[in-house]
Amino acid sequence: MLVYNSQTHRKQEFETIEPGRVRMYVCGPTVYDQIHIGNARTFLSFDVIRRYLMFKGYEVTFAQNLTDVDDKIINRANEEGRTAAEVAEEYSAAFIEQMHRFGILDPDIRPRATREIEAMQEMIKLLIEEGSAYPVPSGDVYFSVRSDSSYGVLSGRDVDQLRQGERVEENDEKRDQLDFALWKAAKPGEPSWPSPWGEGRPGWHTECCAMIHRHLGTPIDIHGGGSDLIFPHHENETAQAMCAWHTPLANVWMHTGMLRVEGEKMSKSLGNFYTLKEVLDKYPADAVRLLMMQTHYRAPLDFTFAHLEGMVGTLERLQTCVKNLRWAAANAPQDGVLNDRDRELGRAVDAAHDQFVAAMDDDFNTAGGLAAIFALVTAANTYLAEAADDVATSPALRAADMLEELTDVLGVKLVSEGETLPAELVGLAAEYAGYAGSSAEEAAEVLLAARQAARKEKNWAVADAIRNGITALGLVVEDTAAGARLRVK
Repeated sequence: MLVYNSQTHRKQEFETIEPGRVRMYVCGPTVYDQIHIGNARTFLSFDVIRRYLMFKGYEVTFAQNLTDVDDKIINRANEEGRTAAEVAEEYSAAFIEQMHRFGILDPDIRPRATREIEAMQEMIKLLIEEGSAYPVPSGDVYFSVRSDSSYGVLSGRDVDQLRQGERVEENDEKRDQLDFALWKAAKPGEPSWPSPWGEGRPGWHTECCAMIHRHLGTPIDIHGGGSDLIFPHHENETAQAMCAWHTPLANVWMHTGMLRVEGEKMSKSLGNFYTLKEVLDKYPADAVRLLMMQTHYRAPLDFTFAHLEGMVGTLERLQTCVKNLRWAAANAPQDGVLNDRDRELGRAVDAAHDQFVAAMDDDFNTAGGLAAIFALVTAANTYLAEAADDVATSPALRAADMLEELTDVLGVKLVSEGETLPAELVGLAAEYAGYAGSSAEEAAEVLLAARQAARKEKNWAVADAIRNGITALGLVVEDTAAGARLRVK
């Protein structure tokens, strides 16, 4: 399996530190607001990567933090006249809720920065002992960038040229203006914790590095995030690890491309800024996932609502194909001798699996994986149309199972759970077919039989009345080769 390493700028064979086990960390959100769809694209990408590694048989330990102390949280709290802890708690819960709605698996470990202060202070003490960090009279503690001879190894930046191209805030207490804060002295009204250097709070770059070392050890197999985190956040993280524990923070660094909306950078000033919640309130989560997976995770993604509308139809096509296959199989006679058409569908199932794996083994190419799935959908629909009432059970079920298995790897569910038929079907069946029972499912069968009988007798008025009554209840009549059926619209 080939994986692109952002540090080496090339694909490389994926080799784990421990055989069969993957330790993986992805930077989580700073919880001061609802996450936007650009954040969601990153979290989706690593959810799919994690799912595929599990599909391949790896034991994956996945950690993702919540940054619940930060300037943005403090500023939001001051604006709204409440505590930073209240803001962080509200948006931590909101983030987790939206991840569940989006079909993102919960991490195995979800450390919160405010509960990991001791681990951060231990790392800072070690860096001071190693001569890579220093406290200053104000109570701040800074990391000495030049103490890491490999600084720039991830981003490819030259320390001597950084000041020419970077806006660096001047600070008289720093030994070098490139140095960054590991610990920030407390300011009035801000959350703070006691430390050997005085009351204060950790710097952002300190948090992830210390939490990774505590919960996963160093180095880990995969560290991920958006490409905007490569510098300075991830560069500073790995510099701290090298100086504290004399080991890289991660063997493989993975980064997602940025998201644009309708061809433009997403911005509140442009009116094209959308939170994940806003999008999921209007569109199925699986359709949003399909849209984002059409583009390779490392490439920029152009998010358009026209494309998303199309993905709603694509999702329905996938779901309908599986339902049709299972319906046809359930209503087919037992398999006899399979014919050429049946065997051709079997070959299409095998090809879809092999093509899906080949695509995903090549740096998690979800676009290629989806192409394999869609090819099987086309083959299955062709089979159902050509076989008509001569469907063989086993190849139809194999195709349905494979479609569900491969889409499940991508976190897309093709089977709706908890679909129930409305009780009003009982009254409709009583009116048009004399049904005397109380089961909506039985009433549906009776109505479909009555509609079919009316059509055979060319009594179109009754057939249409039954269909219209069913439609008014929010149901759709589907006529298939194996007979008619109802589904919730």
